[in-house]
Amino acid sequence: MTYRALTMTSALALLAAPAFAQDMNFNRIASFTVADNLPEAEETSAEIIAATADGMTLVYTDSPGGSIGFIDITDPANPVAAGVFMPDGEPTSVSVIGNYALAGVNTSASYTEPSGFLVEIDITTQAEVGRCDLPGQPDSVGISPDGTFLAVAIENERDEDLGDGRVGQMPAGSVFMVDLTADGLIACDTARVADITGLADIAPDDPEPEFVSINGENEVVVTLQENNHIVVLSSAGEVLNHFSAGEVTLDGVDTEEEGALIFDQTITVPREPDSITWIDDTHFAMANEGDMDGGSRGWTIFSQDGEVIYDSGTSFEHAIISVGHYPEERSGNKGVEPESVTFGVYGETPYVFVGAERASIVGVYDITDPANPVLEQLLSSGIGPEGYVTIPERNLLVSANEVDDAGARAHVMIFEYQDAPASYPHLTSAGMAELTGWGAISGQVMAEDGTIYAVSDSFYSMQPTIFHIDVSQTPAQIVDAIRVTREGQPAQLIDMEGIALDGDGGFWIASEGRSDRLVPHAIYHVGADGAIEDYIALPDELLAVERRFGFEGITRVGDVLYIAVQREWRDDPDNHAKVLGYDLETEEWSVIHYPLTEPETGWVGLSEIVAHGDFVYFIERDNQHYDRAVTKIITRVPLSAMDAMVSLGETPAILEPELVVDLLPYLTSTGGYVLDKVEGLAIAADGTLWVSTDNDGVDDHSGETMFFAIPAQ
Repeated sequence: MTYRALTMTSALALLAAPAFAQDMNFNRIASFTVADNLPEAEETSAEIIAATADGMTLVYTDSPGGSIGFIDITDPANPVAAGVFMPDGEPTSVSVIGNYALAGVNTSASYTEPSGFLVEIDITTQAEVGRCDLPGQPDSVGISPDGTFLAVAIENERDEDLGDGRVGQMPAGSVFMVDLTADGLIACDTARVADITGLADIAPDDPEPEFVSINGENEVVVTLQENNHIVVLSSAGEVLNHFSAGEVTLDGVDTEEEGALIFDQTITVPREPDSITWIDDTHFAMANEGDMDGGSRGWTIFSQDGEVIYDSGTSFEHAIISVGHYPEERSGNKGVEPESVTFGVYGETPYVFVGAERASIVGVYDITDPANPVLEQLLSSGIGPEGYVTIPERNLLVSANEVDDAGARAHVMIFEYQDAPASYPHLTSAGMAELTGWGAISGQVMAEDGTIYAVSDSFYSMQPTIFHIDVSQTPAQIVDAIRVTREGQPAQLIDMEGIALDGDGGFWIASEGRSDRLVPHAIYHVGADGAIEDYIALPDELLAVERRFGFEGITRVGDVLYIAVQREWRDDPDNHAKVLGYDLETEEWSVIHYPLTEPETGWVGLSEIVAHGDFVYFIERDNQHYDRAVTKIITRVPLSAMDAMVSLGETPAILEPELVVDLLPYLTSTGGYVLDKVEGLAIAADGTLWVSTDNDGVDDHSGETMFFAIPAQ
């Protein structure tokens, strides 16, 4: 269909920035879709990533794509696919020296017959220039700062379907080392293997080295994740020191996956570190992801003699909770899962970057004082950040994000260290007296005082909540969480997708039904305290034609409630969605049709309805991400057009919406890919449009919530 366009504004206008913004900040400037390098592959991934010496080319491993990929970042704001190298096996890790990439490749026939090789690739020609056999299945590859040798963690990972998935399982892992020539080529005849058996308290006969890092004194630190142990080796492979990674007691943890965010448990768990990085020649930082028995949901700085210099405890996870990135479905198993850690000096400031795999977020820590790191920023990444590379010479930080599904593909994201406010997060609960988790924000409504009320949808089925948001702060601040209850208990069988004010301090809530889950389509009257006081059920005429794609927004004009239905029901023409009316005085229903844009891919539906002034506004969106997204728009019709609504059973008139604003420029204005679920709209008295996206409770989602303002149109 054709829309008449109104005024467009800059997509950067009024985007929120966090209150803890510094003079210099890391801001995302670009996202690269990994599938652009392998367009025919059903699945791709970016796992471990490195950069050439000049910082102009990125090199990453793509295990499901069976490739080592290259990205041209001569212009970092516009990364370009630069081809792939296809080894004869599964690439697991890569490191770069000069213009050469050295990658570990897994060729194991089975868990009990591990094998692999180290391959060296000329990045300019993308041709193999060297290869060494490895004594097993490789994981991390690290090159010494002086370029004289490298180390490979030979993990020989266990079969998680055997022996309750525990170590030990033979053959044992080890650390492979080999020298590099002055030109940076591998000298296979110098290879040696460090025996690290007999060191750990847990399964000493079966170490599974996970990650290696080499300092300026050519000492190699190795994590044994499943063994909860750290080993420091010389360049010759001699054990210089080793010690347990220890355990941590954590207060304020959510341990139940029950559809609610409740942080009231205390646990004691081993750290079980994954990645590790030297921050100087005597100290290293590690991410405590966990595996068999725990993971402490944070990160630690150790001295190489085994002294704990700093441990984040729950502070990292709690910070992530406040910005809406907590993965509730992982509460019973490792929480946010810090997996990756890297180090870089920008300007004169040393930073540690900690990536939380399940929260899809990167913590930026100033470690000027290693005993007291300061969390400066939280950066939203793609789904499942796996590896990072720092390029301080170009003020760049790059994350590789491994998860690739039918919605959002795997991405590499590029951040720039800028003299500018931080562009993320847009919304936080950090200022609240009590730790408050949030996510899956759906419908919104503007209050008379200029604050916003927003609802979370059924992802948090045991904790339906109305969030009160102060948008005068930057970022916008959640100041209250009103729990929706029925007879004093959390209201169940409700999927809140829309909210309107009732004019008396309470709310009207639109609930999207799902008959197959016994969730009714309904409108709930909720008091200011969150208690359900009454409800309006659908009449038989609507129940006879309903589908699961139901109520997605509600607004009130006088005594009439208008409700947007997301997509066609069984009696609707193709690409036409109902807009329903309900008269609170007469209790009569009415209907009119909204003509949806015909989708190019997937489907298009309504996500919101808001009456403001002389108009009724809608969000219309497709269900597509990144460059497949076409329709993400705000439209409007004159309020008077709603006079054409007819009684149920009559043939509905068809609205004639006009385009107010195309949201695609806004959704890409912070360097990320387009998010699919634009679901919230609230309009201020001066006409400012406040828009939000639904992060699906961080379930197969990056967790990113965009919450931004667009000047009056």
